[in-house]
Amino acid sequence: MKTDLHIRLAEPDESSHIIKLLRKTALWIKEQEINQWSYLLDGGEDEEIVRCIKNNETYVVQQNDKLAATFTLYPSQNEWDQEIWGQQEEDAIYLHKLAVDPAYMKQGIGNVILSWIPEAVRADLIRLDCVADNEKLNAFYKENGFELTGVTKGHSKYQKRIHRKSPLL
Repeated sequence: MKTDLHIRLAEPDESSHIIKLLRKTALWIKEQEINQWSYLLDGGEDEEIVRCIKNNETYVVQQNDKLAATFTLYPSQNEWDQEIWGQQEEDAIYLHKLAVDPAYMKQGIGNVILSWIPEAVRADLIRLDCVADNEKLNAFYKENGFELTGVTKGHSKYQKRIHRKSPLL
């Protein structure tokens, strides 16, 4: 991991900063003419974002004590996951709202996050979805070892099996 990055659970008093980062990223996405996350621009999920922070599901990535990125890990399916994936029973964690501040993009922070998650969680699978026509984002997940399992409602579904290291005998 880049030594100047620190990943930790978000604190409740950081809610406004995380929402601001998500909106900033959503605006950048819109400016790239990618149809994704527009609902974040009008506060469409502010309450859920705050709830996820309070439930210890949201993480922040700091670089030199500045907020560089955020992401949320759901320990079970939310409504959206059930709509996209169908009812799933496997031991999976669901990745949502992985956002890197545009000022910190192209530094490998997303790669660091995707490498950190399997080391930090206790699940057999990491699942996520993204807009199917976002070619760069789809390539990013494939490059990070995620397998495309299908497309539902215009969203690519990706998963990655977490391989635990066997304890030494």
